[in-house]
Amino acid sequence: MYLLAFAESIQLFPDASLFLHVGIILFMIWLLNRTLYKPINRVLETRERNKGGHSSEAEALLGQVEEKEARYSKEMLAARSKGYELIEKEQKKAVAARDKKLGEVKAEVAEMFDGGKAEIEKQSSDARENLGAEAEKMADKIAAGILKS
Repeated sequence: MYLLAFAESIQLFPDASLFLHVGIILFMIWLLNRTLYKPINRVLETRERNKGGHSSEAEALLGQVEEKEARYSKEMLAARSKGYELIEKEQKKAVAARDKKLGEVKAEVAEMFDGGKAEIEKQSSDARENLGAEAEKMADKIAAGILKS
């Protein structure tokens, strides 16, 4: 019930009191500018003048520092990429040299293997011949022993 009493005083459309409110706000802005903001702005301007305008020099120096830092970063990135390219090129050279040496060693090992294989075959054929001759001698001895008995 209590809320319903105030519900009748709510207005959806502004009336002449709007102009009064706007006027009061404008008066408060004017009063604050005269009493608070202007003195503060004067103090800030006086400080800036007393510094001799060094803040603008500091800002210029900061701008130069940022420019130099950007150039430094750009040059560092270029140097890093050049270094990476150099490392990659050296790695490719090392891989090529390793592959070449590996191929040479493989060829040498294959040659040694073929030589060893040929020697083993020669030794095995010599051993077969010797065994064949020995077998014939033994066979002759056994046959002679059988015939004697």
